[in-house]
Amino acid sequence: MNRSLLGRIGVVTAGAAALVLAIAGPASAHVTVNPNTAAQGSYSKVSFRVPTESDTASTTKLQVTLPTDTPIASVSTKPVVGWTVATVKSKLATPIKSDDGDITEAVTQITWTASKGAEIKPGQFQEFDVSLGPLPTTANQIIFKALQTYSDGNVVRWIDEPATDGSEPEHPAPVLKLTAANAPAAAPATTTVAQTSAAAPAKSSNSGLGWGIAALVVAVLALLLGFAAFRRAGSGSGPAA
Repeated sequence: MNRSLLGRIGVVTAGAAALVLAIAGPASAHVTVNPNTAAQGSYSKVSFRVPTESDTASTTKLQVTLPTDTPIASVSTKPVVGWTVATVKSKLATPIKSDDGDITEAVTQITWTASKGAEIKPGQFQEFDVSLGPLPTTANQIIFKALQTYSDGNVVRWIDEPATDGSEPEHPAPVLKLTAANAPAAAPATTTVAQTSAAAPAKSSNSGLGWGIAALVVAVLALLLGFAAFRRAGSGSGPAA
């Protein structure tokens, strides 16, 4: 009986631990834009940071879509060793006014494709730099929807827009928040940027962390209950008086 109880305790504890990993693990890293804040009307350099979350496949392509309702007149990319880049321009419904005249088309899509051997391998990340400007003066954010393609053919669609309740969606799109021109922009975090892929630290999401803690609490409670049952069974197993 004691062995049976210990076996059940082990099964419950292992199951709860697996739940912690299953809930908190998959949502650990996303495609993001860094820094995530810039001033309205400014010219800014941003980096699209792409971690490979798969344990068995590498990232081979990144496609980023720029919004057409708030077009950006000037878009230029920085070369990345081992990757080719292609841009798509689209006709604008409303031309952008500039000192040099009306701008009738703008870049609406950027695609980076890895050459053989330059893929972003499991446990690594890469950054793709883009210069943008002038940033919109009538919007408080720019949502860049992104598609991440893996070597096994899987495509992760980072296209979910921010939720109104503040919670993080399953596949959040990179978001660049825009501040008033006279307001100080948030200082970007200090990072070391490599020209080739480097190991990426895990970035835990609030929702994943919360569920992980809840599952851990369940595991601890299950262990305590199992231990109490074991003690009761042990105390009642002796010979009758």
